[in-house]
Amino acid sequence: MKGRELLIGVTGGIAAYKTAALVSQLVQAGAGVTVVMTECATRLVGPKTFEALTGRPVRTDTFGLGAHPHIELAQQAEVLCVAPATANLLAKAACGLADDLLSTVLLAFAGPAILAPAMNAEMWRKPAVQRNVAQLVADGFAMIDPEEGYLSCGTVGPGRMASPEKIFEVIAAALEKTPRGSVSPRPSSASRSDATTWT
Repeated sequence: MKGRELLIGVTGGIAAYKTAALVSQLVQAGAGVTVVMTECATRLVGPKTFEALTGRPVRTDTFGLGAHPHIELAQQAEVLCVAPATANLLAKAACGLADDLLSTVLLAFAGPAILAPAMNAEMWRKPAVQRNVAQLVADGFAMIDPEEGYLSCGTVGPGRMASPEKIFEVIAAALEKTPRGSVSPRPSSASRSDATTWT
């Protein structure tokens, strides 16, 4: 993983605190990591946390640095992973909507893209969410299904974001299949649950 370039997207789920551990692991493995946060995510974990871990500024502004921030960010990375991916992000990505920096980067990114959903169990079970997940898998996104367990709302069920270790493994597997320094086109379909290989 040394010298590889990664984009990590963070959306407004309470599991965002676990993404800090993921980013730390990636940096320790030698990857260059740039973090893109939604506005809601910044209310749960401070951007300074990720800046301290990566040594890079966190990107949040659609009209930020550069002439075309979303294009420039998309072109610099070899793999993109959104963790946590909220129901809102899944819906945007499934419909091709781009109304903030992260969703715009996601639409502009051509390489392997990984989504790690996290939400309340009832939200995860909703037919609309499952339709969006199925569409995203068909579109070539790798989906790391949430785990069952105790959720922040006090209930037990599916919806807890996969562990940072699991997400790290999926990112590492995607990098193994991506030529160093280049962005491979996203495959027409990707695996779900185990998302350790591209099909």
